[in-house]
Amino acid sequence: MSPEAARIPTIEWQVAGACNYDCSYCIQSARYRKGRPKRDQLAQAIRAFASLPGTWELKCSGGEAFAHPLFLELIVPELVMRTRHTLSVLTNFSASRAELMRFAHMTRGRLAVFSASLHLEFADIDEFAAKAEWFALQLEPATRFVVNQVVIPDRLPEVARGKAAIEARGLRWFPQLYKVDGGVHDYAEPEALIPLTGRRPGPRQANLAPSYRGRTCWAGVDYAVVDKDGDAWSCRTAKRHGAGFLGNVFTGELTRATAPQACAWDICPCTVPANRGMIEGVTPDGPMESEAE
Repeated sequence: MSPEAARIPTIEWQVAGACNYDCSYCIQSARYRKGRPKRDQLAQAIRAFASLPGTWELKCSGGEAFAHPLFLELIVPELVMRTRHTLSVLTNFSASRAELMRFAHMTRGRLAVFSASLHLEFADIDEFAAKAEWFALQLEPATRFVVNQVVIPDRLPEVARGKAAIEARGLRWFPQLYKVDGGVHDYAEPEALIPLTGRRPGPRQANLAPSYRGRTCWAGVDYAVVDKDGDAWSCRTAKRHGAGFLGNVFTGELTRATAPQACAWDICPCTVPANRGMIEGVTPDGPMESEAE
C-alpha cells in the first residue's frame, strides 16, 4: 500500500471546552476547560470543513462533546448533511443511553471511531463496562469502538481492573500514559506498566507519547487540530509552542500547508497522527522493523 493510500486526512475538532467532569489528572488545565462555540460559529466551522477536498475524518472531542447543548441538535446532523466526511468522537461516555442511541442513528453509515474514556474519579468500572458492551452492539460492524483509560500512577490496580472488565466483554481497551507539563509522568516502577501496555506497543495498542523528531510528518497538510475558539493548528505540540497556525474556521480561514515537514518536537501526545498514516515509517503496529531499534 502506498503512503498516500494509507494516509487518512483527519481533523480533530474540540467542539467544546467545557466538560461535565473535573478529573484531577486532566491534561487540560481548569482555566481552559470552559466555553462552547455558539450557533453561528459552529455553522462557519462546518462550512469550512465542507470545503475541504476529498473525504476526511472529523473527530469531535472536548471538553466533552455531548455536553455541548448543540452537539446532537446542530453539530452532528449538520456535519452529516453538509459534508461528505466520516465522523468520530472522543467522549467520557456520560451521555444517557437515549442520547447515545440518537447519536448512533444520526451517524449510521458515517461513524468511523467511537472512543469512550473510562475515568475512575467519576465512573463505576462495572457500570461503565456494561454500558460499553450494550452500546458497542448498537453500532455498525465497520465502526471501531474503543475504551480509553489514563494509566493513573497511584491507581494501577484499579486501572488493571478496568482493563480486565472491558476486555472480558470482548471490547478493545486502550491505555494512555499520564502526561504532565508537556511530557510523560516518570512512573516509579516502569515494569508494572507492562501488563497494561505490553513491552513494545504500537500507537494502536497504547499511547506512550513518543518522539518522532526528524521523521517526515503530514500534520498541517492532511491533519489539523481545531480548538474551541476555532483556531486551527498543525498538531497539538505545535500549538503548545505557538507554531503551525493554520487560520480560524470561525472566520472561514483554514490554510493547509503545501508539503510535509520533518517533525520538530520531542513528544507526540496523541496517537491519531500515527494511526492515520501521517508519520513516515510509523504504522499502527509501531515503527517499521528496520527502524525499530
